[in-house]
Amino acid sequence: MFSPETQQQVDRLLSRYPIRRNALLPLLHLAQKENQGWLDSRWVNHVAELCEVSPTHVEGVATFYTMFRFRPPGKYHLQVCTCVPCCLVGGPEILEHLEHKLGIHAGHTTKDGLFSIEEMECIGACSYAPAMIVNEDYVEQLTPEKIDQLLDTLATTPQEQETHA
Repeated sequence: MFSPETQQQVDRLLSRYPIRRNALLPLLHLAQKENQGWLDSRWVNHVAELCEVSPTHVEGVATFYTMFRFRPPGKYHLQVCTCVPCCLVGGPEILEHLEHKLGIHAGHTTKDGLFSIEEMECIGACSYAPAMIVNEDYVEQLTPEKIDQLLDTLATTPQEQETHA
């Protein structure tokens, strides 16, 4: 199921772990990346087979961690931090503003597939709170105005370009 390039990474990973189940987390990351940002039952079963564990075990591990998704994310996946430092300076209000602006709640994707929102417990950007991650890029010291500008920029970016916030 993995592309030939990714399969080489899988083989290297498995060679480093004498006990195959110990490679579960890195394999889940590779599977999610290979499947355009999410895991479906085919990938859960494939990773289970590679790690010599049950699919239920893989699902249990994957659902424990917030970085694994079981639904396709939007082209721009917005992960909003609402832990204590961000909460103290407006994280929940930032999340609420995003939900209102995009017309969806955390855990959902816009109908056009452009944006998805996820509430995060901590993204490790406490010194720059409130903050969020857009795909893999941090956006810090957020304000409603900064969010509106960012969303407008992302929404007007040509679809064929890969752009990071």
